[in-house]
Parts: sequence; structure tokens; C-alpha cells
Amino acid sequence: MKTKLIILFSLCINVMAFAQEGPVSFSLNEAIDYALTNNRTVKNAIKDIEIAEQKKWETTATGLPQINADIDYQNWLKQQVSLIPAEIFGGDAGTFIPVEFNTKQNIGATATLSQLLFDGSYLVGLQASKVYLEISKNSKVKTDLEIRKAVINAYGNVLLSEESLKILQSNKEILESNLYEIQKTFENGLEEEESVEQIKITLSGLVSNLNNIKRLNILAYQMLNITLGIDINTDTTLTDTLETLSLQYTSLEALAADENVENTIDYRIAKNDVESKDLYVKLAMSKGLPTLSAYVNGGYNAYGEDFGFANNNQKWYASSLLGVSLNIPIFSSLGRSAATQQARIDLEKANESLIEIEQQLKLQIDTAKSDYQFAIEDYTNKKLNLELAERIERKNEVKFFEGISSSFDLRQAQTQLYSAQQEYLQAMLDIINKKAELDAILSTLNN
Repeated sequence: MKTKLIILFSLCINVMAFAQEGPVSFSLNEAIDYALTNNRTVKNAIKDIEIAEQKKWETTATGLPQINADIDYQNWLKQQVSLIPAEIFGGDAGTFIPVEFNTKQNIGATATLSQLLFDGSYLVGLQASKVYLEISKNSKVKTDLEIRKAVINAYGNVLLSEESLKILQSNKEILESNLYEIQKTFENGLEEEESVEQIKITLSGLVSNLNNIKRLNILAYQMLNITLGIDINTDTTLTDTLETLSLQYTSLEALAADENVENTIDYRIAKNDVESKDLYVKLAMSKGLPTLSAYVNGGYNAYGEDFGFANNNQKWYASSLLGVSLNIPIFSSLGRSAATQQARIDLEKANESLIEIEQQLKLQIDTAKSDYQFAIEDYTNKKLNLELAERIERKNEVKFFEGISSSFDLRQAQTQLYSAQQEYLQAMLDIINKKAELDAILSTLNN
């Protein structure tokens, strides 16, 4: 019975594992939401926030009451000897008598309650722990923005490879049909051999591109799976299309988005750096302030020649102490002053970096908007070019089979068409990627 239960349990585990590794499907928004929870970089960013929260409490706890216990046991293998003047006991002046004051064994237990009353560095530490937590949260937002952009790019690359496969496969079938017809015409003596060779050259290049796109398609899916945070070989299906997303991501309103750099995550992170450097200045200055602490302890000690401390008749001697400690820094040979000056210089550098980042962000926003606007305009142009290339290719194909156009003209029209097809697909992907880039710079998490 036990063996059957073990086998049944193993089968259940295997079924669960298989279910977890089964096929999955995502729209782009679903993929983004999934990655923002399961991507490994996002998980680590969440853990960094948890660490910062624990660090904040660790810093706070140093100013709260502390209780420590101490147990000390001593066994003199050779007891220490003290000398006292012999004349105290009637001996000769100038001579000494060795005396052992301690018992061979002793044990003591003490508990101490301490409380920090004032420490300037502690107050700065509390502020620093809050800033550290804020830095961790901003880093998480930055990570989410980067992961969102990475998912969009990876998702778009998969769609691009899928659309490219469809177009190349269709072009290959058309070329193979053309080659068959031209081959038959050539065999009947109604076509030159050069025409057959021109089609073969075009077909050969097309097959090579098709095979390359097949390999890239596999890599694109694997890259998407890694970005999502799932196994690299998971069978993933995408429910959105490249054309649908390109239309969805075409928004002229984005070009009029708020350009206030203070709302961007990069600016807030730089601002955090200034705040942390300012706290370093305060910390260095706090080293010159006095520190005040208080403590109270109590304990028991026992003594004996043998280890009989567990006996009921063992005598224990109690002790207790209340104390206040005040430490006043007076002179450090200008060491504290040098540390303070270093911190102030770092603060000045951080302020300069903040101004530089502010200027760079303004340029990045303008550049991203320009690139996005160009992507929209280029998409319209590439769509028109594709329509023209399709008409030109059809006309040259008709002319060729009617004998009024050369195979070279047909091959040139076909090559132009294939190039226009890829440029059109790339133009759709550019709209998606450029919009994602603009959103990342503007710190926009939602579509």
C-alpha cells in the first residue's frame, strides 16, 4: 500500500510539472503583466525593496533598548599570586608573602539593559534608511520600465519573424511556380536559358533568407521566454498581430506628452543620489556631536574550589549597576573636518550630475519623440512603397510571360518587392519599439 501511494504521489508531481511546462499564449498586454511578476530581474528588484525595509528596521532598532546577557566561567589551572609585605604578619621588613586571593573556580552571570539617549549619527542613519528604501523603490520602477520595453521588443521580434516566414514562404511558392513554367517554356525552345538562370538565382537567395528567418524565429521565441521569466523551450503562442499592434501603438497624443523631466524615473533616481550625498555631509558633521547612553545591569557570582555551583547550598552574590556614558569629541587633528569637506565635494558633484541628467533627459525626450514621429511617417511611406512594388512586380511578370520584358527586369522587380515587404514589416515594428522607448523615457508604465 505504501509503495502504491509513493507511485501515485510521483505521478501527481510529474503531471503538475508537465502542466507547468505546457503551451502558453499571450497577448502583448498579458505578456507585459506576466513579466512584471515573473521576470527574474523584477523578482530581484522586489527582494531589494524587502532588504531595504529590513535595513530600515535594523537602523531603527539600534536606537531602541538593547538587552544582552553574559555568562563567564573561570577555572584557574594555576592560580595567580599576589605579594603582600611580610611585616604585616610580623615578618622581616622588606620581605613579601605570596597570597592567593581567588578561589580555584568561579562563575558569573550578568544581564545588561542599555539605551541610546542621543547620537547625531543615529538620527542621520534613520533618514538614510528612508532614502535607501526610496532608492530601492525607484530602482524597481526603473526595472519595470526596462522589462516592459524588453517584452515589447521581444514580442515584436517574434511577430516580425513570423510575418517574414509567411511572406518568404509565399514568395518561394510563387517563384517555384514561375520557375516551373519558364523551365517548360525553355524546354520547348520558346525561352532563353538566361531566364531560367535568373529565376534560379532569385529563388536561391530567397530560400537562403527563409532558412535564416526560421533559425531567427526560434531564437526570437527563446528570447521572449527568457524575458517573460519562463523556461526557454516553452511552447509560446502570441495572440496579437504586428499590424494590430502597430495601429494600437500609433498615437499622436504621445507626441504631446508632458515633458517635465522631474516626473521621469531617471530624474528621481538622480535626485535620490543628491539626497544621499547630503546625508553623508550631515553624517560627517554629526561625528563632532557628543553621544549619550545609559545602562543598567544585574548579575550573580559564585566561587568555590570545586565545581559545585549546582548545589543548593552554593552561595551566590548579587550585584547591580546603573550608569550613564557621555562621549564628547574634542580634537581629531582636523580629521572630521576633512571628512566633512569630502562629503560636501561629493554633494556638489551630485548636484552637477543632476543638472547634467536633467539636460540629457530633455534631449532624450525630444529625440524619442522625433524618432517616434519619423516611425509613424515612415510606416505610411513604406506601406505606399509596398503597394507600388507589388504593382510593378505584377506588371513585369505579365510582360515577361508575354515576351515583352526581360528576365532581368522581372528579377529586379521581384527583388524590389521583397525588399519593400521587409521594410514594411520593419516599419510596423519600429512604431511599436519607438513608442515603447518614448514610454520608458517618460516613465509611462501603462499603454
